[in-house]
Amino acid sequence: MSKQDAHAPETPATRFLKQHAVAFSAHLYDYEAHGGTKVSSRELNVPEHAVVKTLVMEDENAAPLIVLMHGDRKVSTKELARQTGRKRVEPCAPETANRHSGYLVGGTSPFGLRKRMPIYMERTILDLPLVYINGGRRGFLVGVSPHEIMRVLQPELVSASI
Repeated sequence: MSKQDAHAPETPATRFLKQHAVAFSAHLYDYEAHGGTKVSSRELNVPEHAVVKTLVMEDENAAPLIVLMHGDRKVSTKELARQTGRKRVEPCAPETANRHSGYLVGGTSPFGLRKRMPIYMERTILDLPLVYINGGRRGFLVGVSPHEIMRVLQPELVSASI
């Protein structure tokens, strides 16, 4: 089960959120390798649509970018490339994603990234009152308002879900 915890781990993501005065709730759960948002939504007892995954991708020049997508949807890389003016977009290899973000895959947060990268967010995420997004560690999500994500990350909005 989800353990809401006042003693949440201190990560680059939580430091970033505190530094930018973002209100968030901390939710620890038992991480399962390859379980993805299906496991985290079940453990937190929230709709998978409200769990936002942070995906590290790269374009045709191997330049990294972040995509924030609903847990129950996939990214159309073709549509994302078209909307962002790139020839091609594809997921990074896990080791490459770890290097770019500073986080382990499965624990990637869009907050407190190691490198500055363009961030794209699925437009319909803004329709939700609250989302759960990785807090910078496997088995740790933070609950935040999507409008706060807009304020502090200033992502470009896209419609690239399948």
